[in-house]
Amino acid sequence: MSKKVQSAFFCQSCGTQSSKWLGKCPSCDEWNTYVEEVINRDKKTKSWSRKSDKTNTPSLISDINFTDEKRFTTPDNELNRVLGGGIVPGSLILLGGDPGIGKSTLLLQFALQMQNKKVLYISGEESEKQIKMRAERINKNSKNCFILCETSTQNIFQQIEKLQPDILIADSIQTLHTSLIDSTPGSVSQIRACTGELLKFAKETGTTVFLIGHITKDGSLAGPKILEHMVDTVLQFEGDRNHMYRILRTIKNRFGSASELGVYQMGKGGLRQVNNPSEILISERDEPTSGVAISATIEGVRPLLIEIQSLVSSAVYGTPQRSATGYDGKRLNMLLAVLEKKCGFRLGAKDVFLNITGGIKIDDTASDLAIISSVFSSDQNIPLDMNICFAAEIGLSGELRAVTRMEERILEAEKLGYKQIIISKHSKVSKKDFKIIIKQCGKIEEVFSLLF
Repeated sequence: MSKKVQSAFFCQSCGTQSSKWLGKCPSCDEWNTYVEEVINRDKKTKSWSRKSDKTNTPSLISDINFTDEKRFTTPDNELNRVLGGGIVPGSLILLGGDPGIGKSTLLLQFALQMQNKKVLYISGEESEKQIKMRAERINKNSKNCFILCETSTQNIFQQIEKLQPDILIADSIQTLHTSLIDSTPGSVSQIRACTGELLKFAKETGTTVFLIGHITKDGSLAGPKILEHMVDTVLQFEGDRNHMYRILRTIKNRFGSASELGVYQMGKGGLRQVNNPSEILISERDEPTSGVAISATIEGVRPLLIEIQSLVSSAVYGTPQRSATGYDGKRLNMLLAVLEKKCGFRLGAKDVFLNITGGIKIDDTASDLAIISSVFSSDQNIPLDMNICFAAEIGLSGELRAVTRMEERILEAEKLGYKQIIISKHSKVSKKDFKIIIKQCGKIEEVFSLLF
């Protein structure tokens, strides 16, 4: 008698399981996301498990001994910063990014740099020769980096028990499959099951596991949303394939800040760390240009000086356009409304285009003053002084509000050679001697009278 095939329906967005097809997912409210998958389980096949007689028992929170987690640092300072100061043993880290952006290059370069740790690089997308070609291209070699081209988790765990690596890299989670489930690799049930096995392995053995994840056309990580909840850290590798700079951003981090930023430069020899990104985010100009202002921002613990470019022109098609690249368009509309209401500038019939150079995205409110200064400069066609930068938030009544960590912003501007910085008069600055001139203003009108 033939064995009856068991199947279930899974939501491709959140991973919710249902016994029948549903038009709308009751969990995430998405439409037409349920797909049927085979879920026959082979009882003879077992997932990874570690023999242990230890049984967990409840403990009083006051009786738990707390010590700071032990981290080990890597030769990649940018990766250390993004992870919160180093790698925590037993953590599960997910890295996502566009195709061809350099995810595999980043982790292969990291694996080859770890000379004192045994690293197992599992590839389900490339052959051993292809990985060797990439390693030769980035001019790296290691005696502790092992390559395994395999997609079955049962075979992978057999090799892990023999090798016992300190770090495990899986490229990618969408290519792995387990014999416990009969559905195809990349399906919701397969991704969830494989991640669950790797999570159990990481926590019980203290082995750090890196997962490379594909993303969908709208930029989110492919697979169920539960994948991001299962892992400890989610990293996003961003950048334009036509430009050389790449940005490693933290989306979720259980062991550190979720607002860190790492900058790399892609070249023929792989990825190079950019220790001072302020220098690459500010273009070198021979003469002052209207519509350009410099803002002193903070990304995580790192102060950055970025260049903001604005273009204001008459609306050709009657309806004014508002376009912002690397910045929130709704906040730009709010700043333009404040500029028109409090300062009397008629921008309702003009197109306004805003661009944050370097391909990065900012959400620091301290860039408000630099944005309206660049918009005013472009509208009046009056260049700003190239030695002035800005750091202040704009309120709805046109006042300049104080922002946090002002001294770090001032020191970064001073280090890059700027002569003057304009901040809010409510910002508290110690009596430390700065070489840069600090101008404190309370209203937008005071700033404009000072600049022009």
